[in-house]
Amino acid sequence: MLPVDPTAVLAIAAILVLVLSFVAGRRRRPVARPSSRREAQDAAAEFTPQAARVLTVAERQAHTLLRQAMPGYLVLAQVPLSRFLGVPAKQSEWLQAIAGLSADLLLCDSGSRVLAVIDVRPARLSENSKRRHERMTTLLRKAGIKVLSWQAEALPDVALARHQLLPMLAAPSAAREQASSNSRPMPLIPVAEILAEGDKDHDDTSMEPVPSALFDDFEPVPVQAR
Repeated sequence: MLPVDPTAVLAIAAILVLVLSFVAGRRRRPVARPSSRREAQDAAAEFTPQAARVLTVAERQAHTLLRQAMPGYLVLAQVPLSRFLGVPAKQSEWLQAIAGLSADLLLCDSGSRVLAVIDVRPARLSENSKRRHERMTTLLRKAGIKVLSWQAEALPDVALARHQLLPMLAAPSAAREQASSNSRPMPLIPVAEILAEGDKDHDDTSMEPVPSALFDDFEPVPVQAR
């Protein structure tokens, strides 16, 4: 019987281990999936979207009285926080924190700088909705933006809205003072008449806006501390 060379046995064993590892790795290798962009395109092709209004009735009423209360200012509606809040660097955690968050009304100066946010809240909010409103308010205040909450079922009148907002905009810049002095106050047309004019050609129940609470079931996962 020929003597067995230990070195050769070890070499053969090492080769067998490498071969088995390679085969096992190929079996465990996940099937290549299409890119997220391709997936988004495929998903978009499967849906049939329907047009909806941008604002609810309460939000439209609030928008009208805010314009009347603060002539000379720019009033915008339903603007995503990602449009006017940012962080110095691109961070996926930041995008996750503001996902699905939109400001109901923005009060801006003539240069479109946000001065205050008006949050139009319904009387009854789910726990998820409360957390969403609180998270949005926290982010806005960290950015130095004033936040004013109005109840959708009990909106203030024009005089009260102006009384609430003027102290928040104390010590205005010269540019804002000039914009206010040069502007003519809007005629105080009853809000109901303005809304009726916009609704005359539409069934008010057929195009109601997508509710903000739609995103409450998609709350972002809390960022884990690193």
